[in-house]
Amino acid sequence: MKRLALVFILLLAVVGFLGWAISRSAGYVLITYDQFRYESSFWVFLALLACVWLLAMAVHWLLGLLQASGALVNPWSRRHRERRLAKASHDGLRELAEGQWSPALAHLRTAAEHDRQPLVHYLGAARAANELGEYEQSDELLRQARERAPEARLAVGLTQAQLQIARGQYVEARDSLVALHDEYPRHSYVLSMLQQLYVQLEDWPALCRLLPELRKQRALPPARLSELELLAWTAALEQVGRVQGAVEGDPTSALSQRWQTVPNALRSEPLIVRAYADGLSRLGAEAKAEEVLLAALKRDFDERLVERYGRVRGREPSRQLSHAEAWLKAHPENAELLLALGRLSLRNELWGKARDYLEASLRMEHRPETCAELARLLAQLGESERSNRLFLEGLGLLDRSNVGRDRLPLAKPKLEA
Repeated sequence: MKRLALVFILLLAVVGFLGWAISRSAGYVLITYDQFRYESSFWVFLALLACVWLLAMAVHWLLGLLQASGALVNPWSRRHRERRLAKASHDGLRELAEGQWSPALAHLRTAAEHDRQPLVHYLGAARAANELGEYEQSDELLRQARERAPEARLAVGLTQAQLQIARGQYVEARDSLVALHDEYPRHSYVLSMLQQLYVQLEDWPALCRLLPELRKQRALPPARLSELELLAWTAALEQVGRVQGAVEGDPTSALSQRWQTVPNALRSEPLIVRAYADGLSRLGAEAKAEEVLLAALKRDFDERLVERYGRVRGREPSRQLSHAEAWLKAHPENAELLLALGRLSLRNELWGKARDYLEASLRMEHRPETCAELARLLAQLGESERSNRLFLEGLGLLDRSNVGRDRLPLAKPKLEA
């Protein structure tokens, strides 16, 4: 109300001023040009100018109104195109999130073809086509995305690798990621996806070569990276150890070369030492395997290595037994060590000592391996009844162990896009 009153007062003041000015003098305006002549009072001339200005404003407003109404009526107007584009983009992204692949593909393709920034729409359409099994169309959409948005090579390449993984095309996905890694060697997500593919493909040598970059770029949490290092180097050694006659004349040469590439910090890890020793034993170099296990056990006593030490055949079985008995002083109640001593005593044909060690191990821990070893010894010694009972007991333990193992999750999870 105060504002209206103020405007009214100002209006009255302006009208009063004009009335006073007109009463003072009418003024005179004369305009001539060639044959044209115009003359009037000054105030009439000002009124004429005001009318012309108001007429121009009215025409401008009317033209704007006609243009806006034409845009609303014309389905091919720019305004209608933008509305259709916005609707196609909105609907397509929503349908993509809801898993409605066919309508999402149609809407996102439409949006990509008409949008000046089509990258997101092309990538979404490629995913929808991939889910529909239309792989050629999916690849074509990615190609168009590269052409329309050349600065987004990384985004398109990662999407392509993810879609190839979703198809189960792991080799093709690896090639795509290797190309991206060459172009973006420090990109953490590229490194992470590449290591997952190497695990899926069991390409352990390539994964071992990638490990230093993973650590340098901190692409994985430290605990996960340490776990991955153990997995990669253990599997790499096992892979070579399974190849019989890898190098002509020396079947252990390739395995020894692989062992030399293991980082020094990991050569004392029991899992890696055991994998190396198992490979040597499998390739016929049991004496070398015994030396490797003995050296590792002298550095640090480990039950897993002790179990292997009891299985492997060294050059001197008696000396091997002496080494194992020396550890008994520090570990008198270790079931694994007692089992290994029992096996080594059997190898040295010390039946009584072997029986004592195996029975002591069985008292510490009931295991199917101990039952089997002791049952064989008792059968050899003529105690058939107890031997049979131990065999049956060992089979029961083995069955329960297998049932529990079947319930465990797989060590290598399925790779997801």
